[in-house]
This record gives sequence, structure tokens and C-alpha cells, in this order.
Amino acid sequence: MTSPRVAVVTGAGRGIGAATALRLAAEGTAVGVLDVDAETAEATAERVRAAGGRAHPVVADVGDPDQVKGALADVAGELGPPVILVNNAGVIRDRPMEDLSLDDWDSVVDVNLRGPFLMCQAIRPYQLEQRWGRIVNFSSSSALGNRDQANYSAAKAGIDGLTRTLAIELGPYGVTVNAVAPGYIVTDMTARTAARMGMEFDRFQQMVAAQTPVRRVGQPEDVAHAVAFLVGENAGFVSGHMLYVTGGPMR
Repeated sequence: MTSPRVAVVTGAGRGIGAATALRLAAEGTAVGVLDVDAETAEATAERVRAAGGRAHPVVADVGDPDQVKGALADVAGELGPPVILVNNAGVIRDRPMEDLSLDDWDSVVDVNLRGPFLMCQAIRPYQLEQRWGRIVNFSSSSALGNRDQANYSAAKAGIDGLTRTLAIELGPYGVTVNAVAPGYIVTDMTARTAARMGMEFDRFQQMVAAQTPVRRVGQPEDVAHAVAFLVGENAGFVSGHMLYVTGGPMR
């Protein structure tokens, strides 16, 4: 019997990352559940196991190269060589440009852009050894520009360029590299955005849904389904692509 593919999902302790880990595990993929928070990583791993899947929680800061390499080695030792990478981990520090501190800038760029680069670099040897791999980076509709998100928008625009470049570099080795760009998804992060704007979360969701062509807000599972397609065998001729999961066309 062929061993299952092994995936690493970053920021998998909650929200979209947790939904993605569960979705991939449901299709037979063993999942390294990577998060900076040990408690939430273990909680997601336990949910995967309870559903009959294989998971191993790993604690790491994706902006630290030594922790990233150690995390992938840990997953390889527990589950087998990782060949699927989902770079979901992200943070926001939303402020008008004139109020952004260097710490606001650095912390967001470190997690949202430096982190995916380090993860891609670290998983590359495992993928090249297997001559097969899938990478899904997380961009955002904010990459097109969004008020009070100069740091986040810049990092996500960088993800677009990173994705296309790595698709060119890694394609000859059987590795595809794509990105998903979620729109409004109901998560802890978007709840904080509503709070920053002084709106009740439910009211904020209603406002967004009214402006979305499909007339609803997105759920973490909506993004997880898109990721599952991109990492599957049937997406082998899709690479360097930006898939918007936004409930309608983007400008």
C-alpha cells in the first residue's frame, strides 16, 4: 500500500488553517499541524485524529529559519517526508500609513512574506527527493490595495510574485506552486477588524454579505476546499495561478 502524502499547514491551530488541515486529512493526507501556539496546534491535531486521520502538532515561528527547518524535520520523522505545504499563517496590524510603526511593518512582513519564503525553502529538499510537491501560498484580496493595510497589502502582493517565481523554478521537479486569495472569511482575524472599526461582528458580516455577489460571507471551509483542489493530483497542470475565493469577481 502506498504511504499517504504528508502535508504541513502553517497557522493550523484555528480558522482557515484548521479547516484546511481537517479537509486534507479527510482525503487521506497525513498532516503536520504547525502553529506558534502549542495548545491550538494540539487541538487541531486531536480533531484530525478523532476523525480517523493522522496528524502531528508542531510549534514553530515561521519567521525563524532554524525553527522552520526543525519543524519540517520533526514532521518528517513522525509522518514521513513532507511534500505538500500550505502557507496559511498570517497576522495583521492595521493602521493608517502615518501611524504604522516599524514593528507593525516588520511583524506583518515577517509572518506573511518572510515566513512563506522560509517554509518553501525548507520543504524544497523533500519535494525534490520525491520529485513531486504542492505549495499553496496565501495571498489576499488586500494585495490589490486596502485602506489601513499598507503592511499587509504589501506582504500579500509580495506573495503573488513569490508564487509565480517559484512556479517557474520548481516546475521542472514536479512541484506546482499556486496561491489562494481569500476575500472576507469569518475568522478571529476578521472579528478583530470589525472591532477596530467599532462594529458588532454580526452587523459587519451582514454589511459585507450585502456587497458580495453571492450574498454571503465566506467560511474557512470555502478556502479549504480550494486548497484541497490545488494540492490534489488533478491539479498537476495548474501552477503559478492566483485563485480568488471571494464570492465574486475582483477588480
